[in-house]
Amino acid sequence: MPRQSRSSLARFFQRRTSSGSGSRPGGGDARRQTLTHLGEFIRTRVGVEAYVEPPTTDIPSTILLVASTGEWTRRRVPDERTAFDLANQLGVPVYNVRFTGYPQRMRDWNSAQRRPK
Repeated sequence: MPRQSRSSLARFFQRRTSSGSGSRPGGGDARRQTLTHLGEFIRTRVGVEAYVEPPTTDIPSTILLVASTGEWTRRRVPDERTAFDLANQLGVPVYNVRFTGYPQRMRDWNSAQRRPK
């Protein structure tokens, strides 16, 4: 693993709150829950790809996982580099949404979820 990748992942896993507690968002518990959630999503779905979303004024960078069915999940990450490193660590293809846009299957899945049943 390249040196820069390790430092980005290290920041993601080792960042502490000022009190040293891992119980508030961004703490150790939240990171473990995020990794567990992403790993479970990948394990239980087929054809998962990751999309890195840039930060906005209100929300930091996020990693978006999209399955072949279009089902998706999104989680916050400290920065875009960490999102790329995390996707590589999880073993899924990763794309920058700025360049690729969102996959059509995700939009189709969202539309199907909105339809009255």
